[in-house]
Amino acid sequence: MKNKIFLIFLIFVLNLFAKVDLVTLPSREKVQLTIYNSADLTLVRDERILTLKKGENSLQFSWANTLIDPTSLDLIPKQDVASINISQLIFPPRVSELGLWKIESKFSKKIPFEISYFTSGISWEAFYIGTLSNDEKSMELKGYVKVINKSGEDYENASVRLVVGKINLLEMIRVLAKRYPPYGTPGYLPPAPLIEKERGVEMLKAAKAVLAEAKEKEIIKEGVSEYFLYTIEGTENLPDKWSKRLLSFSQKDIPVEFFYKYEEERYGKNARRFIKFANDQNHKLGKEPLPDGLIKIFKYTNKEGNLSYMGSDKTKYIPIGEKVELDLGESKEVKIDTKLMDLKKKNFVFNKDGNISGWEEEKIYKIKVTNYKNLPVKVEIKRNFPHQYWKIEVDKNIQWEKYDIGSVKFTLTLAPFETREFTYKLILFEGDRRY
Repeated sequence: MKNKIFLIFLIFVLNLFAKVDLVTLPSREKVQLTIYNSADLTLVRDERILTLKKGENSLQFSWANTLIDPTSLDLIPKQDVASINISQLIFPPRVSELGLWKIESKFSKKIPFEISYFTSGISWEAFYIGTLSNDEKSMELKGYVKVINKSGEDYENASVRLVVGKINLLEMIRVLAKRYPPYGTPGYLPPAPLIEKERGVEMLKAAKAVLAEAKEKEIIKEGVSEYFLYTIEGTENLPDKWSKRLLSFSQKDIPVEFFYKYEEERYGKNARRFIKFANDQNHKLGKEPLPDGLIKIFKYTNKEGNLSYMGSDKTKYIPIGEKVELDLGESKEVKIDTKLMDLKKKNFVFNKDGNISGWEEEKIYKIKVTNYKNLPVKVEIKRNFPHQYWKIEVDKNIQWEKYDIGSVKFTLTLAPFETREFTYKLILFEGDRRY
């Protein structure tokens, strides 16, 4: 009985448009996807050619089994704008996932239209593969983006644009897509001035403003921009429930600095490998900011091109001109031993009651650094102190600097298979000796 009632109701709804021509939604001419990586949000701009009759037309649009947000639907003629009036978009009551546009035309003609809307379920992520040269002085870097489509809709020959930056949504698109009826009330949409007061449209306007800003900053191409538009060349087929890896750039012979760090309080007893470069012209980069993503580093091991895995690190968004430092994890290619050789307390200060109120604590450390590689290595050793009241004496042949108020950094360069030792004396001022 319920099915009969629904069928009668659907016939009644369609009869409302019996006196006007129902325009069949043709296949896409082209489609553009603008995908955010910081929110479950994609702007779809879908171009189709509609055959209009003079007078009143209607266009049926269904978003069944997709994550399209019906509150964001927009229909715009691409030509003869003054002769075409899109008077309203109707969501028939008790008919879910269906919208009917009412279109008034002054002539019979084929007109290109753009249907735009927001959808969720499409996402992208960046990742990179770096390959070091044998001497570890340069690197080939390839950037990729992975686009994942779980929106319920197939997009063929799509132009893909990726937005790097954050947007604040009033409501999640996925929630709006499942809300029935759109805006929470059945029947006709209110006139445009009233629609603009709805939260969904406020979100639509705000997000479109963000996209407009991103377009301007794409032209400027400034790394300090809040948003950046990342365009993938050509078009791609993105069927529902598919993902695709796309090459975004490839650059050879990027100069890099390969070095080791040791900081016991932070990293433990083992040295860690690092790579440093910059997103600038001196490093054959700097054309665009680099989105955040995972970077995996490999190294050529012989002339045949065999590779060994060095490590990986997750990077943040890298603006133009910014330096990049990748932590590739622990390494036993460089071994560092630290030993406390001597400890003294001296130069005591006594208060009026004869109790010790201050002293100097003298510590002598020996550090042994061994390079087990067949390449020269640079090693940075950071030593942290318990407070800011100290002084230090270091062997003359060792490069060092005050790193901050409570630490120093030693820098050594070792030849292949070389071992070096050095000592330093640390004097800590305690109690009244600090003043």
